[in-house]
Amino acid sequence: MLNYIENLCKKAKKASQTILSEEKINACLEKIAYNIGMKKNQIIEENLKDIQSSNLSKALTDRLTLNEKRIDSIIESLHTIINLKSPVGEIIKGWKLKNDLEIEKVRVPIGTIAIIYEARPNVTVDAFALCFKSSNACVLRGGKEAFNTNKYLSNLIRDTLTSCNINPDFLTFIDKTERQAIDYLIKMDKYIDLLIPRGGESLITHISKNATVPVIQHYKGLCHLYIDESANIDMALNIAYNAKVQRPSVCNAIETLLVHKNIASEFLPALAKKFENIVELRGCENTLKILPNIKQATQEDWQTEYLDYILSIKIVDSTDQAIEHINEYGSKHSEAIVTQNYTNAEDFLNKVDAACVYVNASTRFSDGGEFGFGAEIGISTSKLHARGPMALEELTTYKYKIRGNGQIRS
Repeated sequence: MLNYIENLCKKAKKASQTILSEEKINACLEKIAYNIGMKKNQIIEENLKDIQSSNLSKALTDRLTLNEKRIDSIIESLHTIINLKSPVGEIIKGWKLKNDLEIEKVRVPIGTIAIIYEARPNVTVDAFALCFKSSNACVLRGGKEAFNTNKYLSNLIRDTLTSCNINPDFLTFIDKTERQAIDYLIKMDKYIDLLIPRGGESLITHISKNATVPVIQHYKGLCHLYIDESANIDMALNIAYNAKVQRPSVCNAIETLLVHKNIASEFLPALAKKFENIVELRGCENTLKILPNIKQATQEDWQTEYLDYILSIKIVDSTDQAIEHINEYGSKHSEAIVTQNYTNAEDFLNKVDAACVYVNASTRFSDGGEFGFGAEIGISTSKLHARGPMALEELTTYKYKIRGNGQIRS
């Protein structure tokens, strides 16, 4: 296994040292988009194998599923990425010293990027496309739940790279599902420049503690929505419904709802009616006084990313208390407030410690595609060097280019 992983990483490193024009990269991405469209039925067949062999909840099965509409969305993302300008080569700034040395700070690719992810097979295409567009090679290790789909998509991309006279090792796919493969991969610092883990809490904790490769965490999405006392009720209900129900298995869905005490008696019964027979509600003691038929929330609920049709509810006394709760229990992913009060909105934006902070909008917009990036490698909950939806610019670093005419240091 060690030799297998090392060989893959070595090939990816070699591919990353190839310089390709943006025109050639775009032409290949166009061909990949076309081939994915031509192979829709085969992709769906492979995906069905994964669905039938998995034993996941309804919400997580949805996360795994690729249908025709979702494949069209992948193709659309590819076209968006093609139309974006690569940041590689951009001069961030330049200046001239008194000794006539000319210095430029220039964006360059990171190099070789390993992505470890679970369940969502669209990540295979999104991750490759963003890495390739920014002139990086990628090493992909998907979850066993989507093994057949991921392998098929990876082979399709590699075959297309070859047909474009490009080294197929710009994408290397680890087709081993044993945990041992991850343990070897995260120590390949000789070949891998950056490691991006996307998945469950235990996986990311394990990788962060044991990796010798630099890691940017794409941690769990324990997201909150706070309903301020000045909130428009209809707006708050619509945002809460979208943020929880539209796709509960994803990291930007809310898990906890915070409600100001002065609006709770009006808002919560309306929420319960809207969520009836759809979402299981769990509430604090004060919530139970208004909604006596729901489960009581425990301390564990405030710390749980359900990824399912479950929502915990807590009544708070103030915006400051809501912010305090979020900063204690949140995963620094995405947080939102519904309010008509400008001061409370600005306090929330400035004081909440998260990558994405919203006023009067659903947390479901925390997404590379929605932000106009075409796709994303993931949502970084780290603060160095990338935060939030991680796309082309975050897949670059920089170097200093210094031009002289014989200067020596005295």
